[in-house]
This record gives sequence, C-alpha cells and structure tokens, in this order.
Amino acid sequence: MTASCVQAVLLVLPGWGKAWFARLYWRGVGRILGVKLRLIGQRSEHRPTLFVANHCSWLDIVALGAAVPGCFVAKAEIAKWPGISVVAKLGRTIFVSRNRDTVAQEQRLLEQRLDQGDNIILFPEGTTSDGNRVLPFASAFFTLAFGPARPWVQPVTIVYDELDGQQVRRGDRAEIAWYGDMDLAPHLKRLLRRRAVRATILFGEPLPPDSFANRKVISAALERLISQNAAALRQGRTLPAGSAAQP
Repeated sequence: MTASCVQAVLLVLPGWGKAWFARLYWRGVGRILGVKLRLIGQRSEHRPTLFVANHCSWLDIVALGAAVPGCFVAKAEIAKWPGISVVAKLGRTIFVSRNRDTVAQEQRLLEQRLDQGDNIILFPEGTTSDGNRVLPFASAFFTLAFGPARPWVQPVTIVYDELDGQQVRRGDRAEIAWYGDMDLAPHLKRLLRRRAVRATILFGEPLPPDSFANRKVISAALERLISQNAAALRQGRTLPAGSAAQP
C-alpha cells in the first residue's frame, strides 16, 4: 500500500523517479515470488529504446520490470482486471485495444511516450506462448521503430531455466508459462508453492535507428534472433552477450 502511494505521487512529478521506483517495486514483487534474475549482456542506455522481448507468462512483467526501465504495452482488457489494473497503471503501462477506431490515437500515445524519452517494452508475439517456443511476431508492432522519436531497438530474450534450483524440463514449463485459457489465481498459487524460479535475460546488441529498411524486415530479423536465442538458453547453451540481428 505504501509503495503504491509513493508511485502515485511520483507519477504526477517531473523527472525519472517514477521509472526508478517502478523497477524497485518489481524487484520487491520478484523477491516475494522467489524470482531470481541472471542477466547476460548490457542493457541499452540510449533513450528512448524499444526493448523487444518474447513472452510466455505474466511473470515476464515482474522479471523484465525489475531489469529494464520502461513502460509495458498491454491489451486494453487488463485495464479492467481487478487489482492487476491498479498495479499496471502505477507501472505506467500503455493499454492498446488494436481496434481500428482507436489505433491512430494509441499510436500517437506510444510515440508521445518515446518523444518524452520513455523506453517501451514490447511483446510482438501479441500473446503468451507455452514457453517451449517463440510465436510469430506481428510486424505492425514495429511501426514505432520508424516513427519520429527514432528509438534504438534492443532484442531481449527471456527464458525460465531453473525451478527450485533444478534445470527446467519441458514438462515443467506449464508451471511457469501462462497461456491459453489458464486462470491467473490457480497459476499463481502453484507458483507460490515453489521456492525459486530463475529467469535468464539475454540483452542483444542495441540497434541504432535506420538499421533496417522497414518494419517487416526488422520484425523477421528479431523473431529469428530471439527464437534462436531462446532455444539455446532452454538447452543450457552459453550465448555470447550482445548477439546481433542480421537483416
């Protein structure tokens, strides 16, 4: 409750205190849930940066929120979920409906955040996977990379590779991944029975503006890179920091 009040005040004040406190908040949530982070590579320090990540669970919000200073993009329905909506709004989440009638307005809001120097954390799969694969990326999400704010783009791969200190096996991934028609409460309850889960986050090489010709090219390149990185991390293979996307 105290943390929520502090962040509510910071939201109306100038400066980056709200972004700093959001990361502190997610780190606290991560400790409660037993989330351990292993970071590989260097996070982009350019502002603004569009962080592009794969997505398999609501737990990604906690892990990436603790590691990356930025605003998440979420589907509009979450803004109506009891309890979770408050947390998301305090974390400065940007809600999008993907409705034709509102897409232009939502695009302007996203570009405004980037113009103000905010980083944005994007899940271009548009939904969560079962944790055993990366779903196809929707190239429409990458329109932001070619907008007036000229953000840098950094590929980010997140894989949950340890559960209670043991390597995660394929059959264990349903304990972590949240997808399909799974209910949140039972999923959270099962996870809380566990002592710890480790999220390995690999930061790829930050890409300057104009690195790719158009949104379809960058979407395909990042989907290929993040898919390969995720497969390697699931298999326990060591990857070099700063893996680069090639057109």
